[in-house]
Amino acid sequence: MFAHVSKLCVFGILALAGASTAAFAKTVTINVGGTTTSGDGGYYGGGSTTPVLMFSPADVTINVGDSVTWVNLGGAAHNVHADDNSFRCANGCDDTGGNGTPSAVGWSFTRTFNTPGTINFHCDIHQSMGMTGSITVNATTGGLPIKGYVSGNWYNPGNAGHGFQIEATNAKDPTTNLPIMVAIWFVYTPDGTGNEWVYAQGTYDPTKSSVTLPAVLNTGAKFPPAFNPSGITQTSWGTITFSFTDCNNGTASWNSTLSGYGTGSLPIARITQIDGTACPQ
Repeated sequence: MFAHVSKLCVFGILALAGASTAAFAKTVTINVGGTTTSGDGGYYGGGSTTPVLMFSPADVTINVGDSVTWVNLGGAAHNVHADDNSFRCANGCDDTGGNGTPSAVGWSFTRTFNTPGTINFHCDIHQSMGMTGSITVNATTGGLPIKGYVSGNWYNPGNAGHGFQIEATNAKDPTTNLPIMVAIWFVYTPDGTGNEWVYAQGTYDPTKSSVTLPAVLNTGAKFPPAFNPSGITQTSWGTITFSFTDCNNGTASWNSTLSGYGTGSLPIARITQIDGTACPQ
Protein backbone atom coordinates (compact mmCIF):
# COMPACT_ATOMS: atom_id res chain seq x y z
CA MET A 1 0.00 0.00 0.00
CA PHE A 2 1.29 3.44 -0.89
CA ALA A 3 1.62 6.16 1.71
CA HIS A 4 -0.62 9.19 1.31
CA VAL A 5 1.53 12.31 1.32
CA SER A 6 0.29 15.91 1.36
CA LYS A 7 1.91 18.04 -1.35
CA LEU A 8 1.88 21.62 -2.51
CA CYS A 9 0.45 21.60 -6.03
CA VAL A 10 2.68 23.52 -8.43
CA PHE A 11 0.21 23.36 -11.32
CA GLY A 12 0.43 27.09 -11.95
CA ILE A 13 4.23 26.98 -12.15
CA LEU A 14 4.07 24.10 -14.61
CA ALA A 15 1.62 25.98 -16.81
CA LEU A 16 3.59 29.23 -16.88
CA ALA A 17 7.21 28.09 -16.96
CA GLY A 18 8.95 29.08 -20.15
CA ALA A 19 12.34 27.39 -20.00
CA SER A 20 13.51 25.28 -22.93
CA THR A 21 15.58 22.14 -23.31
CA ALA A 22 16.67 19.93 -26.19
CA ALA A 23 15.26 16.42 -26.32
CA PHE A 24 17.98 13.85 -25.85
CA ALA A 25 15.89 10.70 -26.19
CA LYS A 26 16.05 9.75 -29.87
CA THR A 27 13.62 8.11 -32.25
CA VAL A 28 14.82 5.69 -34.95
CA THR A 29 12.70 5.02 -38.04
CA ILE A 30 12.34 1.56 -39.59
CA ASN A 31 10.68 1.33 -43.01
CA VAL A 32 8.34 -1.61 -43.53
CA GLY A 33 7.96 -3.17 -46.97
CA GLY A 34 7.66 -0.96 -50.05
CA THR A 35 8.05 -1.77 -53.75
CA THR A 36 10.72 -1.90 -56.45
CA THR A 37 10.22 -1.37 -60.19
CA SER A 38 12.13 -3.28 -62.85
CA GLY A 39 12.07 -3.28 -66.65
CA ASP A 40 10.92 -0.37 -68.85
CA GLY A 41 9.28 2.03 -66.45
CA GLY A 42 10.14 5.12 -68.48
CA TYR A 43 8.27 7.23 -71.02
CA TYR A 44 6.53 4.29 -72.70
CA GLY A 45 5.42 2.68 -69.43
CA GLY A 46 5.75 -0.99 -68.81
CA GLY A 47 8.00 -2.71 -66.31
CA SER A 48 6.92 -4.61 -63.23
CA THR A 49 6.47 -3.74 -59.58
CA THR A 50 7.65 -6.13 -56.90
CA PRO A 51 6.86 -5.87 -53.20
CA VAL A 52 9.80 -5.50 -50.82
CA LEU A 53 9.55 -8.09 -48.05
CA MET A 54 11.96 -6.65 -45.51
CA PHE A 55 12.46 -4.11 -42.74
CA SER A 56 14.95 -1.33 -43.45
CA PRO A 57 17.10 -1.15 -41.46
CA ALA A 58 16.40 -4.62 -40.13
CA ASP A 59 18.57 -4.32 -37.02
CA VAL A 60 18.91 -1.19 -34.90
CA THR A 61 20.63 -0.31 -31.64
CA ILE A 62 19.16 2.26 -29.24
CA ASN A 63 19.46 3.26 -25.58
CA VAL A 64 16.96 2.85 -22.79
CA GLY A 65 14.29 5.56 -23.17
CA ASP A 66 14.68 5.79 -26.95
CA SER A 67 11.84 5.05 -29.38
CA VAL A 68 11.40 3.26 -32.70
CA THR A 69 8.89 4.36 -35.35
CA TRP A 70 7.85 1.78 -37.94
CA VAL A 71 6.45 3.22 -41.21
CA ASN A 72 4.62 0.96 -43.66
CA LEU A 73 5.57 1.78 -47.27
CA GLY A 74 2.97 -0.57 -48.73
CA GLY A 75 3.43 -3.19 -51.41
CA ALA A 76 1.72 -5.88 -49.32
CA ALA A 77 -0.01 -6.35 -46.00
CA HIS A 78 2.53 -6.21 -43.14
CA ASN A 79 2.69 -5.93 -39.38
CA VAL A 80 5.38 -5.91 -36.68
CA HIS A 81 5.16 -8.73 -34.16
CA ALA A 82 7.70 -9.18 -31.35
CA ASP A 83 8.97 -12.76 -31.09
CA ASP A 84 8.31 -12.67 -27.33
CA ASN A 85 4.74 -11.40 -27.95
CA SER A 86 5.42 -8.20 -26.01
CA PHE A 87 3.77 -6.25 -28.83
CA ARG A 88 1.94 -6.78 -32.13
CA CYS A 89 1.35 -3.62 -34.14
CA ALA A 90 0.17 -2.25 -37.49
CA ASN A 91 -2.75 0.17 -37.23
CA GLY A 92 -1.66 0.79 -33.65
CA CYS A 93 -0.76 -1.93 -31.17
CA ASP A 94 -3.04 -4.60 -29.71
CA ASP A 95 -2.02 -3.77 -26.14
CA THR A 96 -2.87 -0.06 -26.46
CA GLY A 97 -6.23 -0.33 -28.21
CA GLY A 98 -4.97 -0.58 -31.80
CA ASN A 99 -5.06 -3.42 -34.32
CA GLY A 100 -1.88 -5.39 -34.99
CA THR A 101 -3.36 -7.47 -37.81
CA PRO A 102 -1.24 -7.20 -41.01
CA SER A 103 -2.49 -4.31 -43.16
CA ALA A 104 -1.50 -2.76 -46.48
CA VAL A 105 -2.64 0.76 -45.60
CA GLY A 106 -0.09 3.48 -44.86
CA TRP A 107 0.16 2.91 -41.13
CA SER A 108 2.88 3.96 -38.71
CA PHE A 109 3.36 3.63 -34.96
CA THR A 110 5.99 4.47 -32.35
CA ARG A 111 7.16 2.30 -29.47
CA THR A 112 9.38 3.40 -26.55
CA PHE A 113 11.79 0.89 -25.00
CA ASN A 114 12.68 1.28 -21.33
CA THR A 115 14.26 -2.10 -20.58
CA PRO A 116 17.74 -3.19 -21.73
CA GLY A 117 17.93 -6.29 -23.90
CA THR A 118 17.30 -7.54 -27.44
CA ILE A 119 13.84 -7.73 -28.97
CA ASN A 120 13.48 -9.75 -32.16
CA PHE A 121 10.47 -9.05 -34.38
CA HIS A 122 8.90 -10.22 -37.63
CA CYS A 123 6.01 -9.77 -40.06
CA ASP A 124 3.43 -12.48 -39.42
CA ILE A 125 2.80 -13.09 -43.12
CA HIS A 126 6.36 -12.87 -44.44
CA GLN A 127 8.52 -14.18 -41.60
CA SER A 128 9.35 -17.36 -43.51
CA MET A 129 10.56 -15.16 -46.39
CA GLY A 130 13.10 -13.43 -44.17
CA MET A 131 11.09 -10.39 -43.08
CA THR A 132 12.58 -10.17 -39.61
CA GLY A 133 14.51 -7.66 -37.53
CA SER A 134 15.86 -6.89 -34.09
CA ILE A 135 16.20 -4.03 -31.62
CA THR A 136 19.12 -3.96 -29.21
CA VAL A 137 18.35 -1.71 -26.22
CA ASN A 138 21.49 -0.63 -24.36
CA ALA A 139 21.43 0.45 -20.74
CA THR A 140 22.37 4.11 -20.53
CA THR A 141 25.80 4.86 -19.16
CA GLY A 142 26.91 7.88 -17.21
CA GLY A 143 24.15 10.22 -16.17
CA LEU A 144 23.54 11.84 -12.80
CA PRO A 145 23.39 9.55 -9.73
CA ILE A 146 20.07 10.04 -7.96
CA LYS A 147 20.30 11.86 -4.64
CA GLY A 148 18.26 14.47 -2.80
CA TYR A 149 19.38 17.20 -5.21
CA VAL A 150 17.08 15.86 -7.98
CA SER A 151 14.10 16.79 -5.78
CA GLY A 152 11.92 19.54 -7.18
CA ASN A 153 9.47 20.19 -9.99
CA TRP A 154 10.16 18.96 -13.52
CA TYR A 155 8.27 19.29 -16.81
CA ASN A 156 8.54 19.06 -20.58
CA PRO A 157 8.77 22.57 -22.09
CA GLY A 158 6.85 21.46 -25.17
CA ASN A 159 4.00 20.25 -22.95
CA ALA A 160 3.70 23.02 -20.36
CA GLY A 161 0.60 22.53 -18.23
CA HIS A 162 1.48 19.16 -16.74
CA GLY A 163 4.56 17.92 -14.95
CA PHE A 164 6.20 16.06 -12.10
CA GLN A 165 6.95 16.74 -8.47
CA ILE A 166 9.87 14.51 -7.48
CA GLU A 167 11.29 13.90 -4.01
CA ALA A 168 14.34 11.69 -3.46
CA THR A 169 14.01 11.30 0.30
CA ASN A 170 16.35 10.05 3.02
CA ALA A 171 13.67 7.72 4.40
CA LYS A 172 14.76 4.07 4.10
CA ASP A 173 12.81 0.98 3.11
CA PRO A 174 13.16 -1.43 6.06
CA THR A 175 13.51 -4.47 3.81
CA THR A 176 16.10 -3.27 1.28
CA ASN A 177 17.57 -0.36 3.28
CA LEU A 178 17.39 1.70 0.08
CA PRO A 179 16.07 5.28 0.18
CA ILE A 180 12.52 6.02 -0.96
CA MET A 181 11.46 8.27 -3.86
CA VAL A 182 8.02 9.85 -4.19
CA ALA A 183 6.81 11.30 -7.50
CA ILE A 184 3.47 12.84 -8.44
CA TRP A 185 2.49 13.45 -12.05
CA PHE A 186 0.03 16.35 -12.23
CA VAL A 187 -1.68 15.46 -15.50
CA TYR A 188 -5.10 14.92 -17.15
CA THR A 189 -7.46 12.05 -17.85
CA PRO A 190 -7.05 10.38 -21.28
CA ASP A 191 -10.43 11.73 -22.42
CA GLY A 192 -9.63 15.26 -21.23
CA THR A 193 -12.56 15.49 -18.82
CA GLY A 194 -10.54 16.41 -15.74
CA ASN A 195 -7.28 16.65 -13.82
CA GLU A 196 -5.55 13.59 -12.44
CA TRP A 197 -2.68 12.85 -10.07
CA VAL A 198 -0.61 9.74 -10.81
CA TYR A 199 1.17 8.86 -7.57
CA ALA A 200 4.40 6.82 -7.68
CA GLN A 201 6.55 5.59 -4.81
CA GLY A 202 9.41 3.12 -4.46
CA THR A 203 13.07 2.74 -3.64
CA TYR A 204 16.00 4.12 -5.62
CA ASP A 205 19.68 3.23 -5.82
CA PRO A 206 21.78 6.38 -5.14
CA THR A 207 24.60 4.97 -7.28
CA LYS A 208 22.41 4.88 -10.41
CA SER A 209 20.91 7.57 -12.63
CA SER A 210 17.62 5.79 -13.36
CA VAL A 211 14.74 4.51 -11.23
CA THR A 212 11.46 2.76 -12.02
CA LEU A 213 8.59 3.40 -9.61
CA PRO A 214 5.23 1.60 -9.36
CA ALA A 215 2.33 4.06 -9.69
CA VAL A 216 -1.30 4.17 -8.60
CA LEU A 217 -4.44 6.26 -9.06
CA ASN A 218 -6.48 7.23 -6.00
CA THR A 219 -10.18 7.88 -6.61
CA GLY A 220 -13.32 8.25 -4.53
CA ALA A 221 -12.16 10.93 -2.09
CA LYS A 222 -14.11 14.13 -1.47
CA PHE A 223 -13.04 17.67 -0.68
CA PRO A 224 -12.62 18.43 3.05
CA PRO A 225 -14.39 18.40 5.42
CA ALA A 226 -16.16 15.52 3.65
CA PHE A 227 -12.82 13.76 3.06
CA ASN A 228 -12.89 10.15 4.27
CA PRO A 229 -9.72 8.04 3.83
CA SER A 230 -11.75 4.82 3.92
CA GLY A 231 -13.60 5.95 0.80
CA ILE A 232 -10.46 5.99 -1.36
CA THR A 233 -10.11 3.37 -4.08
CA GLN A 234 -6.51 2.69 -5.10
CA THR A 235 -5.93 1.31 -8.61
CA SER A 236 -2.60 0.08 -9.92
CA TRP A 237 -1.62 2.35 -12.84
CA GLY A 238 1.68 0.91 -14.06
CA THR A 239 5.22 2.27 -13.75
CA ILE A 240 7.09 5.54 -14.30
CA THR A 241 10.84 5.55 -15.00
CA PHE A 242 12.96 8.63 -14.32
CA SER A 243 16.46 8.93 -15.79
CA PHE A 244 18.68 11.96 -15.13
CA THR A 245 21.49 13.01 -17.45
CA ASP A 246 22.55 16.11 -15.49
CA CYS A 247 21.26 18.47 -12.82
CA ASN A 248 18.60 20.02 -15.04
CA ASN A 249 17.67 17.41 -17.66
CA GLY A 250 16.26 13.91 -17.69
CA THR A 251 13.62 11.60 -19.13
CA ALA A 252 10.27 10.44 -17.78
CA SER A 253 9.02 7.21 -19.37
CA TRP A 254 5.83 5.37 -18.52
CA ASN A 255 4.20 2.02 -19.09
CA SER A 256 0.60 1.94 -17.92
CA THR A 257 -1.58 -1.13 -17.53
CA LEU A 258 -4.76 0.97 -17.65
CA SER A 259 -6.59 1.59 -20.92
CA GLY A 260 -5.95 4.95 -22.55
CA TYR A 261 -2.56 5.73 -21.04
CA GLY A 262 -0.28 3.43 -23.05
CA THR A 263 3.51 3.79 -23.06
CA GLY A 264 5.68 6.76 -23.88
CA SER A 265 8.64 8.93 -23.00
CA LEU A 266 9.24 12.66 -22.51
CA PRO A 267 12.42 14.65 -21.97
CA ILE A 268 12.00 16.68 -18.79
CA ALA A 269 13.69 19.82 -17.49
CA ARG A 270 13.95 21.12 -13.95
CA ILE A 271 11.78 24.07 -12.90
CA THR A 272 12.57 24.30 -9.17
CA GLN A 273 15.16 23.00 -6.73
CA ILE A 274 14.80 22.45 -2.97
CA ASP A 275 16.42 25.32 -1.06
CA GLY A 276 19.68 24.24 0.58
CA THR A 277 20.44 21.37 -1.80
CA ALA A 278 23.52 21.49 -4.02
CA CYS A 279 23.59 19.66 -7.36
CA PRO A 280 27.04 18.61 -8.69
CA GLN A 281 28.01 20.25 -11.95
